[in-house]
Amino acid sequence: MFALFRINYHNQYYAAFKDNELLNQARRLWLNSLAQFAPETILRGARKVIEESEYLPTLNRMIRACQGEPDKFGLVDAHQAYVEACRAPSPKAAYAWSHPAVYHAGCASDWYFLTTNAEKVAFPIFERHYLKLCERVMNGTELPAPNIPALPETIETPLSKEENAKRMEELRKQLDL
Repeated sequence: MFALFRINYHNQYYAAFKDNELLNQARRLWLNSLAQFAPETILRGARKVIEESEYLPTLNRMIRACQGEPDKFGLVDAHQAYVEACRAPSPKAAYAWSHPAVYHAGCASDWYFLTTNAEKVAFPIFERHYLKLCERVMNGTELPAPNIPALPETIETPLSKEENAKRMEELRKQLDL
């Protein structure tokens, strides 16, 4: 990332980072602040900043660039996703989700936990899972659609008492009991 900035913002870069000590301090600060993002996300954010701005970005601008634009990937706001997850009827897998990330965040957060706890307790847990999934989606990961269990091919009806007694007698004969 710093190499991209050095090449693109040559004069600004050397004015901002006059010596190696200052550059190393900046790198440590940026490393700690951007540690939550995958390396691919950081590079994507750096390229985005270079394309959109003539000036060397601030750390805040870089964090916003790394967060990306979720709506381009069909993702909704974290709170909207939380509300959708809480209001979805059962069976959850059969619901028409706005994005599979909402379903998977609900699964990771535990559906029972979401419905039995107040928003101030449940939302931060859901949000953490959802934002991790959003980052994965924005990095190119395709989340699988919810697995809807299929109905069995045949539906068996219980045997009558007479049929059960007959089969039990056959088993006793086979086992010499």
